Amino acid sequence: MSSPILADYLQRREKLITEDRALRIDHVRANYTAAELKADGVVRSIRAREAVTVWGIDHEDIPHPYPGMEFLNAKDIILKTDLYSKIVSKMPKGALLHVHQNASLEARTLLDLALSHPAIHIRVPGPLDAASLQTMLPIIQPIPVEQYPAADVIGITDVSYTGGWVPIKKARELFDPALDGPVGFDKWVLGAFMINPSDAYETYNTPMKIWLKFGSTFGVTDPIIRFVPMQKEYLRMFLRSSIDDGISYIEVRTSFFKKYILAEDAKTKLEIRKLLLIIREVTDEMKAEMKEKGREDDFAGLKIIYCTLRIISPEELEAELDQCSRFKQEFPDLIAGFDLVGHEDGAECKPLIDYAEPLLRFAQQHPDIPFIFHAGETLGDGTAADMNLYDAILLGTKRIGHGFSLAKHPKLMEICREKKIAIEVCPISNEVLRLTSSMPMHPLPIIMNQGIPVVLSSDDPAMFNSMGLSFDFFQVLVASEVTGLLTLGQMARDSITYSMLDERSKRTATDAWERRWAKFVEEVAAMDP
Repeated sequence: MSSPILADYLQRREKLITEDRALRIDHVRANYTAAELKADGVVRSIRAREAVTVWGIDHEDIPHPYPGMEFLNAKDIILKTDLYSKIVSKMPKGALLHVHQNASLEARTLLDLALSHPAIHIRVPGPLDAASLQTMLPIIQPIPVEQYPAADVIGITDVSYTGGWVPIKKARELFDPALDGPVGFDKWVLGAFMINPSDAYETYNTPMKIWLKFGSTFGVTDPIIRFVPMQKEYLRMFLRSSIDDGISYIEVRTSFFKKYILAEDAKTKLEIRKLLLIIREVTDEMKAEMKEKGREDDFAGLKIIYCTLRIISPEELEAELDQCSRFKQEFPDLIAGFDLVGHEDGAECKPLIDYAEPLLRFAQQHPDIPFIFHAGETLGDGTAADMNLYDAILLGTKRIGHGFSLAKHPKLMEICREKKIAIEVCPISNEVLRLTSSMPMHPLPIIMNQGIPVVLSSDDPAMFNSMGLSFDFFQVLVASEVTGLLTLGQMARDSITYSMLDERSKRTATDAWERRWAKFVEEVAAMDP
C-alpha cells in the first residue's frame, strides 16, 4: 500500500502524462469500443513479447537487431513476426496518399513483366564480366520489331558482344554460368532496380550519396514502364497488390515531365494524355472486378496528383500548370492536385520560392486544383529545402509530402494543427534515404504529439522493397511504446479524411473502412496474445 505522499505524486504524474499526450490522434477520440480496446491490448502484448523473443536475440548476419532498426536489414525478421503476419498485414489501411506511380510495383514483378514481352531488349556498352557487373547499369527498353536482332544473337556476357540490343529473355538465358547464369542476371538487374542494404548503409550512406543511387534506379526502370502494354499491366498489378495489403483508395503522384508514352509498336510517341486514359481504364476495370467479387468495400478508386520536376524554369512551369488545368477539365474525377517533385537538397532542384508567382496566379485561377507539395524532405535547418515548408504553407498546400524538418518549426506545426494540414510521413523512405538511421530516431512522435494529422505512406516502395503500407505501419508500431493499434487505426481513418475525395465519396469510403475495421478488431481481440 503506497503512502499518501507517493499516491499524490503518482496522481500528479498520471495527470501530466495525460496532458502531454492530449493532442495525439489516439487520445482525441474517447469512444473506443470494447473490441478496439481489447485488440489494442493484444497488440501491445505481442509487441512486448516479440521485443524479447524476436528483437532480443541475435540473427544470422544481423547480430544486434532491435525494433524499428534499418528496414532493408530487418525485412526478413519482420516477415517472421506475429505482429506483422497476423496483425499489421491484415489491417485495413485506408488510403495511400503519397506514392510515385513509376516506383509502385515490386521490382521482381517488373522484371517478370519485362521478361514476358518480346519488345523488351537490353544492352550494355560491352561484354559484362565479374568486375564490370558491379558498376554497369543496363539499358532496358522496348524496341520496334524492325530493330530486333537476329535469332542467333549472342549474350551480353559473351566476349564477342559489342553493345547491341539483345532480347532481355535471351540475355538472361545466355548469361555466363560463371556469373551464376539466369540467377546472376536477375540479381544484377534487380540490383539496378532497387536500393539494397549495402547501397544504403555502406556505399551511399549519406542523404546526398544515396540520392545518386536512388536516381539511377528510375533511369533503368522508367523506359520499361513508359510503354503502353507494360504501363497497363504495371498499374493493374500495383492496384491488385495494394488492395491485397488493405489499401482501399490511392492518390498516385504521376510525372508529366516527359510528354509521351510509347505505343505498342515501340516507336510511335503518343501524347501524354494517353497515360490518363490508361489510368482511368485500368481503375474502372479494377472497380468492376471488385464489385463482381462482392468486394466493393475494398477499393474506392484512384486519383492522380499531377507532378513535374523542380528542375524546370518558372516559364516552363506555366506550361505545366496550363496542361494540368486542361487535364482537370477533361478528367475532373481523376486529377486530384498539383505537386513539384525532385531531390529538395539537390543542386539542380529549385525551391518553391522560385516558382511563387506562377503558383500564386494558378491558385487564384484554379481553386479546384489544390497544391499538395513535397516540402522539408531534408536534414537542413534554414536551408532552401527546409524553407520550402514556409512556402508550401503560404501557397495553401492541403497536405505536406514528407515534412521531415517540420519538427524544427513550432509556428509551422501550430499552423498545420490549426489548419488541419496533414503530413504524408514516409517512414521507410526517410530511413533508407538516410534522413534518419532508424525509426526510433524519426521525428514522427514530435509531429503526432503536437496534434498534427499524419497519414503514413510508402513513397517509392519499388526501390525500397517495401510494397504496400504494412511495412511502414509495422516500423511505426514497433518504434514507440505509446503508439498502438488504436493509433494506427486513427491514422488509417485520417488518410481518408485528408484525401482529395469529395465529401460524399469520403463518407462512403469511411463507412466501408469502418465495416472492415470492426471485423478486423474483433478478430484481433479474439487472439491469444
